[in-house]
Amino acid sequence: MLEFRNNQNENFEENDSVYHYDYINSESNASGNSPKHDKDLRKMMKRAAAIALAVVMVGGSFGAGRYMSSQSGTVAQASETESETETSTEAASTSTDDGSTYSVKEIVANAMPSMVAITNKGVQEVQSYFYGQTYQQETESTGSGVIIGKNDDELLIATNNHVVSGAQTLSVCFSVDAEDSDDLVVSADVKGTDPNHDLAIVTVKLSDISDDVKSKIKVMEVGSSDNLALGEQVVAIGNALGYGQSVTSGIVSALDREVTVETDDGNTVTNNMIQTDASINPGNSGGALLNMKGQLVGINSVKASATGVEGMGYAIPIDTAMPIFSELEAIQSRDIVDEDKRGFMGIKPVDITSEAKQIYNMPSGAFVYEVTNDSAAEKAGLKRGDIITKMDGVIISSAEDLYDRMQYYAAGDEMTVTIERAEGGEYKEQEITLTLDEKPESAKTSSSSQSTQGSNGQNGNGQNDQGGNDQNGGSDNGSDTEQDPFSQIFPEYFRK
Repeated sequence: MLEFRNNQNENFEENDSVYHYDYINSESNASGNSPKHDKDLRKMMKRAAAIALAVVMVGGSFGAGRYMSSQSGTVAQASETESETETSTEAASTSTDDGSTYSVKEIVANAMPSMVAITNKGVQEVQSYFYGQTYQQETESTGSGVIIGKNDDELLIATNNHVVSGAQTLSVCFSVDAEDSDDLVVSADVKGTDPNHDLAIVTVKLSDISDDVKSKIKVMEVGSSDNLALGEQVVAIGNALGYGQSVTSGIVSALDREVTVETDDGNTVTNNMIQTDASINPGNSGGALLNMKGQLVGINSVKASATGVEGMGYAIPIDTAMPIFSELEAIQSRDIVDEDKRGFMGIKPVDITSEAKQIYNMPSGAFVYEVTNDSAAEKAGLKRGDIITKMDGVIISSAEDLYDRMQYYAAGDEMTVTIERAEGGEYKEQEITLTLDEKPESAKTSSSSQSTQGSNGQNGNGQNDQGGNDQNGGSDNGSDTEQDPFSQIFPEYFRK
């Protein structure tokens, strides 16, 4: 089976957070994709040299399937690690357009003060093999990040969305020599994410960084991915396997390579990526792809891994990423609110299935299945059937995204919610401002036993079944939700 993986390190433990990118035309499809995907992929391969990927967030799934995926992932890692040792970072140098010559060694020395390792600690629901019960399990995973800016209060770090997904706590480790090694590790927060492009901005308070470390770190110089050429040499830096920063080098193998992935909410998105044969391994996600001027040209994200497959890594072009990072940087930073003080919106959100999107032409977001009477949502004008796409500018692609964003808001906080509302057979965007209520006692009891809302970070691994657990309002009757909660609603909304 040809397997595509993102590069978040799961530390080789069977029960740690694992992400797989399974090539959809495998005959033995362990991820459970339907034969339709297989046929679509073959058609795509005939039309163009596009690559179709299915993203299976195995760290958020249950039971034997999760175990099997973890085992296959370990084999993939071992083969790629072996190939990495064959790459020399000293061997090559090149001339830049202005005539300057930089070796890989020089590029790395200049770039390392801009690199960080990211550690993500979270909790996820795991299904027991006995009686269908679930239990909570602590998870820890590692990734990489690149310092791309700062403001008066914060250091801004670029990374992948899947690196910070599911985080209860985040920390970063700077890649410089410090007088006190304890100063290198500081706590971090997620400022904003874009799940559709697998991008995120992490912030560190400048006040938390020692003067010594602050004097040695720096903002990475950003280049242009549009100026890359096939065969051009590049350098990849990242926290491979969680061992600390490592360096590999290679060439640009392909440009604008179409990579279609299935996100954790079951939707598919296609992005154009840079393909490189520089070794990219678990833990490299969010790391830097540099040109031979030492400039950032890509954010490492995905690798292909299977027997007989070598040197197929993918990075998000920096010219695609920077406008998104600029939007995420503008989002107001918030701290996680204590659970008993968190605000209450008063809705029951559910995920939108791929089938529903096709049938009803629905946008991505969190579908409002139910609105609680006299809640903040009802008072502000939210209705059953609305689709929440943003909360204070933060993109919401699923019910899980909404659950996780709510942990940053206290009762009494004002929030601007962007929705898509079906009117006359089409969706129209609206903005609604609401003030969050205090949680009623019934919701507090529910959230104590369903800890996914507000406990798993900016894009956590809180498990959301199609019925939806009532972690943001309404009655706790998720089990009564229809298998297709959209079929009853849309006839009334789509009358012309």
